[in-house]
Amino acid sequence: QTVVIGGAYSVDKFYRLANGWGWWPDEQPDDATKLRVEQQLEAHDWQADVVLTHTCPLCYEPTEVFLPGIDQSRVDKSTEDWLDSIERRLQYKQWYCGHYHTEKDIDKLTFMFESIRAFPTEADLHE
Repeated sequence: QTVVIGGAYSVDKFYRLANGWGWWPDEQPDDATKLRVEQQLEAHDWQADVVLTHTCPLCYEPTEVFLPGIDQSRVDKSTEDWLDSIERRLQYKQWYCGHYHTEKDIDKLTFMFESIRAFPTEADLHE
């Protein structure tokens, strides 16, 4: 089973707006979406093989790649905080995310930026 959860806060939101570039007010999951995700996880006994998210749980936030000049106290991390609560409850084999323009593995979480990987097979997940 695979869980897919999109969304993250755009730290360049105001730069995008000032330049007339795309920005979407619904870029982060709203309460209804969060509830739907949690209900689906509950229906599957909080078990998944693979998790695909745009951003990462807060506990895995790669602070070493934060952009200089961005005041982190103004960054809305509610999605990362919510994913933290999901990560603590969910039994999963592998989690993949992006958003932070870095490539690295931490525990069972993989940050992907410019790489492409084959989706894990059943055999890969049981190694």
